[in-house]
Amino acid sequence: MANATPIHEIHQGQDAKNALEDVLREGARQLLQTAIEEEVAAYVAAHAAERDESGHRLVVRNGHAPPRTIQTGLGDIEFTRPRVDDRRTDEDGNRRRFQSTLLPPYLRRSKSIEELLPWLYLKGISTGDFGEALQSLLGTDAPGLSATTIVRLKKVWEDDFAAWSARRLGGKRYVYLWVDGIHCNVRLEGGRPCILVVMGATSDGKKELLAVEDGVRESEQSWKEVLLDLKARGLEGGPELVVGDGALGFWKALPQVWPDARQQRCWFHKSGNVLNKLPKSVQPAAKRALHKIWQADTKETAQKAFDLFLSKFEAKYPKATVCLSKDRDDLLAFYDFPAEHWRHLRTTNPIESTFATVRLRTTRTKGSGSRIACLTMVFKLAQAAERKWRKLNGHALLRDVIRGVQFKDGIKVAA
Repeated sequence: MANATPIHEIHQGQDAKNALEDVLREGARQLLQTAIEEEVAAYVAAHAAERDESGHRLVVRNGHAPPRTIQTGLGDIEFTRPRVDDRRTDEDGNRRRFQSTLLPPYLRRSKSIEELLPWLYLKGISTGDFGEALQSLLGTDAPGLSATTIVRLKKVWEDDFAAWSARRLGGKRYVYLWVDGIHCNVRLEGGRPCILVVMGATSDGKKELLAVEDGVRESEQSWKEVLLDLKARGLEGGPELVVGDGALGFWKALPQVWPDARQQRCWFHKSGNVLNKLPKSVQPAAKRALHKIWQADTKETAQKAFDLFLSKFEAKYPKATVCLSKDRDDLLAFYDFPAEHWRHLRTTNPIESTFATVRLRTTRTKGSGSRIACLTMVFKLAQAAERKWRKLNGHALLRDVIRGVQFKDGIKVAA
C-alpha cells in the first residue's frame, strides 16, 4: 500500500488535533470566566449606592464558589463562579440573592448539547440508548444525561411546542412561503407520519418557522387545516408567492384560503421527478438542459430553453416531458420577482436543508412513538436551525413586492 499514511504522521495529526481542541477549550473557559466576572461586577456596581446605617455597602463581592464544570461541544469546561454577598431584603424580609443569567445554578450543560438531543431522538434512539449514543460525543463520564433527564427535557419541549403552536400571528406579514411534507420512518399511532412544514419570509426578510403539523399523505384536507389554523390565529394577509413541490395536495388547498397567492414549483423536486423518468445514460445531458432553463437570465431565454428540452426528449421520453411541461407557468413564476430573491424562490431549500436529518431512514426505532413526541422533536430540531437562518438577499425590495410593484426578469419596472 504505497499510498498509506505513515504511522508517525497519523500520530502527529492526532496530536495536532488534540492540541487545537485544548486551545479552543481553554479559550472558551477564559471567555466564560471573563463574562461571569463582568456580570458580577456590573451587578455590584449597579447597587453601589445602597448602604446600611453604618455606611457600608449592602452588595459586595465575596470571593469565589467551588469550581463547577459545564458540558459543551468542546468537552467539559471548568470555571469558578464569583460569590456575591447581598444583604438587602425584599418586602417579606427575605434576603435577596444574585442569580447569574449566563449560568443559572442548575445548568450543567450548554444549550448546544440540548440541541443535539432532539436530533438523536429523531434518528430512532430510544430513551434508554441516549447514554450510549452520547458517549462518543461527550465522553464516557458525561453526567446528567440519564433517561430521567431526557424524559424531563421531553416534557419541557412538549410544553414549548404547545405554546408555540397556539401563538398569535396578528400583525405579521409573510411575503413568501415555503411548504413541504416531511416523511420520516417513525411509526406512530395510526401509521407513519407525514409532517407538514410551513416556513415564511417576513417583510424585513427574516425567515421564520410557521407551522409543524402531522397530516394524512400530504392531502388537500390536511393542508387546508394547517392554513386555516394560521389564518384563525391572526395571519390574515396571504403571501405573494408560495414555493413547494408540485405533488402536494397543498396546491388545491391554497386558493381556498389565499386565492391571490402566486405559485412557484420547486426546481429541485421537479428536476428529480423528470430525471427519474429517463434512462441513466440520458440523465447527465437532461440535467444540463434543465439547468439552462432555471438559470437563464430572462424568462424569454428560459422559455426557449424549455422548448428545446421538450423537442430533444419528447419523442423518446414523453413521460419526462409531460412531467416538466404540465407545471410550465408555475416553474417560471420567479421571473416576476426581484432577481435578488431568485436563489431563495427557485427551490424549497430552506426546508430541505433544515430537515435533511429528519428524512434519513432510521433503523433503531423501537415500537411506536406518540404523535406529540414526534412533532415536538421535529419542532425542536427546526427551532435550533432557525437561529442560524440568514435573511433574504435584497430584503429591502420586499416592500416593493408588498406594494405590488411590477418586476420583469427580476428588474423593477419603471412606473
